Amino acid sequence: MTKVAIVQIQSSTEKQDNLRKALELVKDSRSAGVHLIVFPEFLMAFSPVSQTAKELAAIAEPLGGPFITSLKEAAGATQMSIVATIYESCSVADRVYDTAVWIDTAGNLAAVYRKLHLYDAFGFRESDKFAAGSDLTPPVTLEDGHYGMMICYDLRFPEMARMLTLSGANVLLAPSGWVQGELKLDHWQTMVRARALENGCYVIAPDQVGNIYIGHSMIVDPLGRTVVDLEEREAVEIIEIDSKLVNDTRANLPLLQNRRTDIYRNHLSLA
Repeated sequence: MTKVAIVQIQSSTEKQDNLRKALELVKDSRSAGVHLIVFPEFLMAFSPVSQTAKELAAIAEPLGGPFITSLKEAAGATQMSIVATIYESCSVADRVYDTAVWIDTAGNLAAVYRKLHLYDAFGFRESDKFAAGSDLTPPVTLEDGHYGMMICYDLRFPEMARMLTLSGANVLLAPSGWVQGELKLDHWQTMVRARALENGCYVIAPDQVGNIYIGHSMIVDPLGRTVVDLEEREAVEIIEIDSKLVNDTRANLPLLQNRRTDIYRNHLSLA
């Protein structure tokens, strides 16, 4: 079975401080036999509401920048896979991509996912600072797991989780910075559990804590059971991903096979 570490941290506005913290956690997790460590959204830095789009763009880096390069070196040195998030430079003036990267055990970029659904809701407008991604990223294989990548607000769009599942994912990763507010914790817990249950897969959702975020990083199993909830503290939790549980769940609750695609295709115009 694959050992996965889920990380809940409070990122500061200082990029180098956050990088040092991440590198320390990678090293510590490897000593525990971890195969994959997953960090929350906004690992690179906390972006206060008062920060301008131009100021955020000045923090951003390309995929070959020093932030990712340091994590690639750490992955290669520890022979551990890392999922991390950055503000990625883009060609649109004063905009950045909200990007998750998968770095493999050799220190190579195995996958890059740019957040599709920007959080323009509940008074926020991520589109004022971010550029949206343009496509899904195929699942990444590690041991006997196939990992699909999402980011935060993407959890509210079940179509995305289902498409990743139909592409082969049996684990969904959702690095997040879930903003505080009325009923937001309820929404978070419901969305994470629903995406796991409806797709018969694990959902690993590391979240930011402190600043404006709720914490409560979660891992939910294919039957919708909460395996990890880190509540409101900085912490790392390690679990083993059991692919047999995924297979057994999908055999006993065959939601993917029971879909009526013969009917759905008649209504594709609604997509």
